[in-house]
Amino acid sequence: MVKLGLDTYEEPVNQSALNGGWTPRGKVTGISMMHESGTGGGPKYGYPAQMPLTSLNGINLLDNRTYWQTRTGQDKATVGYFSTHFEESDITVELSATRHAGILHYTYPTSEKHVLVDFSHYLPHVSRSWDSQFYTGGEIQIQPNGTYTGFTSIANGWNLGPPVTVFVCAEFDSPPDNATAFSGRNTFPVGRSWRTFNNGTTPYPTYTGSEARSGPMNHRVGAIFSWEGSDNQEVKSRVGISFMSVEKACAYKNEEIGSWDVEQTAQAARDEWNRDVFSKIQVDTSPAANQTRLALLYSSLYFMHLIPSDRVGENPLWESDEPYWDDFYTMWDLFRNQVSLWHLIQPTYYESMIRSLIDMFKNEGYLPDGRSGNYNGLVQGGSNADNVLADAYVKGLRGNINWTEGYAAVKKDAEVVPFFDQNPVDSQGSLKEGRSALDDWIPLGYVSADRNTRAVSKTAEYSFNDFAVSQIAAGEEPGDQGLYLRRSAGWQLSWDAEAESRNFTGFLMPRYANGTFHKTYDITDCGDCNWSDESYEGTAFEYSFVIPHDVETMIQLMGGAQHFEERLDYVFKPNTSGVDLGVNGLGITTINNVANEPDFGTPYLYNYLNKQWKSVERSRQLATDFYFNSSNGIPGNSDAGALNCWLIWQMLGLYPMVATPVYLLESPWFDDVNITVNHNSTLRIRAEGLDDGDGKQGYYVQSVSINGEQWGKNWFNHDDFDIMTQGGEILFRLGTMQRVWETGDAPPSPGHIVLENLGT
Repeated sequence: MVKLGLDTYEEPVNQSALNGGWTPRGKVTGISMMHESGTGGGPKYGYPAQMPLTSLNGINLLDNRTYWQTRTGQDKATVGYFSTHFEESDITVELSATRHAGILHYTYPTSEKHVLVDFSHYLPHVSRSWDSQFYTGGEIQIQPNGTYTGFTSIANGWNLGPPVTVFVCAEFDSPPDNATAFSGRNTFPVGRSWRTFNNGTTPYPTYTGSEARSGPMNHRVGAIFSWEGSDNQEVKSRVGISFMSVEKACAYKNEEIGSWDVEQTAQAARDEWNRDVFSKIQVDTSPAANQTRLALLYSSLYFMHLIPSDRVGENPLWESDEPYWDDFYTMWDLFRNQVSLWHLIQPTYYESMIRSLIDMFKNEGYLPDGRSGNYNGLVQGGSNADNVLADAYVKGLRGNINWTEGYAAVKKDAEVVPFFDQNPVDSQGSLKEGRSALDDWIPLGYVSADRNTRAVSKTAEYSFNDFAVSQIAAGEEPGDQGLYLRRSAGWQLSWDAEAESRNFTGFLMPRYANGTFHKTYDITDCGDCNWSDESYEGTAFEYSFVIPHDVETMIQLMGGAQHFEERLDYVFKPNTSGVDLGVNGLGITTINNVANEPDFGTPYLYNYLNKQWKSVERSRQLATDFYFNSSNGIPGNSDAGALNCWLIWQMLGLYPMVATPVYLLESPWFDDVNITVNHNSTLRIRAEGLDDGDGKQGYYVQSVSINGEQWGKNWFNHDDFDIMTQGGEILFRLGTMQRVWETGDAPPSPGHIVLENLGT
C-alpha cells in the first residue's frame, strides 16, 4: 500500500513521468507515502507528505515554489531503499518502507532542522484542471512529544474519483523543540494561484498551535516541527497510514517498523521481495552469468509486482470477508500477459485479486477495467476484467473464488450499458466501467464510427471480451456459450475486404451504423490515437492483427498463409510507421509497436504458420533493440509492469495466449531456469546449445521435448503433462539454423467462426 518516494515538478511537463511523482531532474516538492508506478496518464496520489528544511526564512508554506529543492546528482535506489541529496539545503534524504508504513531519515548540514508536514500536498496536473487532483480537507493534531495524527482527503485525478481519505500516525526519533500546526487558504501546490475573486497574491498560513482543521472552505492544514538546540544533525520519522482509522495507522507504524534503523527496514523489504518474488524464477547468478540479462530479468520481476496494491484489510467502502485490492491500472495493460504469469508464480496473491474483483462487482455493480483510489475508471476499450477472469478460469483456478458471481459479473459487462459519466474526453460514452458501446454492439454486432468513439479498437476488444465470457459460460452456464462465441466474431463485421494500404488488402475499418465503411480512413495513422479517435493507441493496420481468439479466420481474411506472412513481415520493417508514437514507442519506426500493449502478441503469430523460428527471430530482435539495463531501458511506459512482463515471457521462451489454456513455445535466454509454479512445484526450462555471446546466433529451436517426450507442436496446453500445475521440464535444443522443426498442428483458434453475412 505504501510506495514512499519523491514528488517532483519539472517543465516542460511530462505527463507520463509526473503521474508517479519522481522525475529525473525535477524540483522536489515533497516526500509522500503513496504513488502509482510506471503507468502514464494523469497524476494520482502523492500524499501525505513531509519536507525537510534548514530554514524558514522567505518560505511560505502555502506556496510550494518557495521551498521546493533541486538534487545534486544521481538518486540511489535499491530494493527497499532510496536516497537523494538536496542541493540548496545540503540535506541527505534516506527512505525505506513496509507495506503500510515508511521510515524517513534526514541528515542536515547544520543544527537548525525543520520538517514540514503538509496534509494538503498531492500530485497536481498543471495543464488539465478537469482531471487534476484537488484537496478537499483534513485535520492534524500534535502531541507534546511531537507525534502527529490526523487525516487528509484528496479527490479527482487520473480516473476522476471521489475524495480518498487517508489517516496518518507519525512520530520522530526525538521530541522537537517547537511544533505548531497551521492552516491557510486552499492554494494550488505548484502555482501562485489560489481561489480568489481579485487575483490576489498567495496568502500566508495562520499558525494554530497543537491542531488545525480545514473547516468549511477546505483550508490547507499541516505542521512545522523544529529542532534548534541540538548538535545532532539527524532527524528520523516513522509514518503509518490507513484508509480505515488513525488507530490502525498507528498500529502499522508500531508493528511494521520496529527500530529507527533505515537499513534494518530496507533489509526486511529485501528479504520479503526475495522470498515472495525473486525466488520464483531462478537462474544462474554467478559472476560468470550474463549480468545484463540478470538485471533485466529481476528488475522486470520487480516492476510487474508494484501494482495492483494489496489493500487486504483496508477497504473503507463496505464490510466484506473477501480480500481487497486497488490500483488495477489498468486491465487494458495487464491482461495481455501479466495475469498469466501471476497465475503461475503468485497463485495466492492472484486468487486474492480475482476474489477482490468479483467482490467489487457484488458491491458496486461492475468489474473495474481500471481502478485507483477506491474508484473505477478509466475504460480504454473493452471490459477487460472479463479477459482476466477467463484466463484464470480456463486454467483451472478455483480455490475460494465464487465463479457463479464471477460469471454474473462478466455477463453484466456483456449485456448492460453503463451509466453515462460525462467524462469530458469522450462525449459519446462512459469511461468509468463496463462497455459504453453496447448500444451498437448488441444490435449491430460491431461498434459504429458515427455513434461511438474508438470504433476500430472497441470492436476488436469487445469481440475478445465476448470470447472470454464464452469461456467462463462453458463451465458456469453452458447454454450461454454459443451466444457469446457467435458475438465474439463481431470483428469480422468491421472487416472491409476492399480497404487497401501499403499494397495489402483487407483491414479492420471504421464502419458506420448504416453499414457503410469510412473509405478514406488512414489505416496507418490513428491521429492522436486517443479517447475521441476511431482507434485507440494503435492503428487499424495494427488492430487487424489483434484477434487472438481466431487467428485462423484472420489469416483467411488477409488472403491466406502466404499473404498473411508477407503482411506480418512488413509490420516489422523499419521506417514504415505512419504515426508519431511519442512516449508510447520511443525509437520505434515500425508499424508494429512493441511498446504498446495491442501489439504484444503480434511477433508470435508466425507460430500459427508453423514457422516458429520467425516468431523467435522477430521477438528476440525487438527485445534486444528496445530493452536495456539503463534508465531508458524500456521503449514506453512500464504500464504497471506490462512491458516488463512481456520481456520476462520472452526470456522464459514462452508466450501465453490469454483467455485460452495455450502457451506458445519460443526460445529461452537462459540455459537453465527453475520456475516455482502452483505454490511449490518446479517447472524447469533448459536450453541446450544456447549461444550466450552476441545474442544473434544459437537461439533458433531445433527440437523440443517435454518431460522427456519429443514434442512436435510449437505450443502446448496448460494441462498438458501437468507441467504448469505439478511441474516438469521443457527442454529446448537450440542452434544457428532457421529450422521448421514443428510437425504437429498449428496453435488452435478456439473462437473460430465464419460469419456468412460478412461485410453486408
